[in-house]
Amino acid sequence: MPLLRLLPRRAWAALLSQLLRPPCASCAGAVRCQSQDFDIAGQFDPMIPDAECLKIMCEILSGLQLGDFLIKMAWKDVRHEMVAKKGLAPEVADRIGDYVQCHGGVSLVEQMFQDPRLSQNKQALEGLGDLKLLFEYLTLFGIAEKISFDLSLARGLDYYTGVIYEAVLLQTPTQAGEEPLNVGSVAAGGRYDGLVGMFDPKGHKVPCVGLSIGVERIFYIVEQRMKTKGEKVRTTETQVFVATPQKNFLQERLKLITELWDAGIKAEMLYKNNPKLLTQLHYCESTGIPLVVIIGEQELKEGVIKIRSVASREEVAIKRENLVAEIQKRLSES
Repeated sequence: MPLLRLLPRRAWAALLSQLLRPPCASCAGAVRCQSQDFDIAGQFDPMIPDAECLKIMCEILSGLQLGDFLIKMAWKDVRHEMVAKKGLAPEVADRIGDYVQCHGGVSLVEQMFQDPRLSQNKQALEGLGDLKLLFEYLTLFGIAEKISFDLSLARGLDYYTGVIYEAVLLQTPTQAGEEPLNVGSVAAGGRYDGLVGMFDPKGHKVPCVGLSIGVERIFYIVEQRMKTKGEKVRTTETQVFVATPQKNFLQERLKLITELWDAGIKAEMLYKNNPKLLTQLHYCESTGIPLVVIIGEQELKEGVIKIRSVASREEVAIKRENLVAEIQKRLSES
């Protein structure tokens, strides 16, 4: 039975390998937040950490196997803020507005470079230069085809100070019985050089860039797809449940579960002295635990353990000393 986690097994590997790996030697002082967020803080050469964040986002989304995705990259186009707050000349802001409906790769950046009304403005020229450099790094990382320069993207100018990006899943033809999932972006981020300084009494500027993975939206997507396929959602990784049909068998259950734990088998039991057998079996069925090991007076007397398949409800008795090997065999075949 499939298991639904916050992130599937392969995705955890992709995510954790990035979040837990140490910064490269040239990035001494980088700060990486070990949660669904990933951030790099520190003074580095332009666009190198930005490119790495986009690379990591691609690796995580690829590992999740949610389907094709596209990362939109741009800055918010709000003419008033660009003129009044960012210091751009009105004619430059208007010219940028002409590009809002355009999207593409480095060719679009090159096209904007050739526009005299943009290239003659220092701020616009610096921004375009950074984007061109970023695309060079993205090409070297092998992910340029996953990035689309799209000025219609808006994530707020007060918070972000440079490049911003947002990942969306591309709609694929739905199969029979499936409904299209419109969940918006599944990851986003950007550069926020001024945010950390807001919390420093001395106002020290700490350049930062990062990304956030939309765990709840990803969870929802995976859950809905499993339901469409008729797969039951599991909420636990437990492989074996230790049960008893009789009272006063807590000590035997504790001995048994310790043996399973020591063998690396994910096992659990109810935290009650004398649980009813039916309650224990219903718990396994509701949570999707595949195997139950049962020990009672008869089993203890005969030196055996019963193994029950939750799906088929079939039970077999095996010698106590063979329990671990038999469970490992069954788990490897499932």
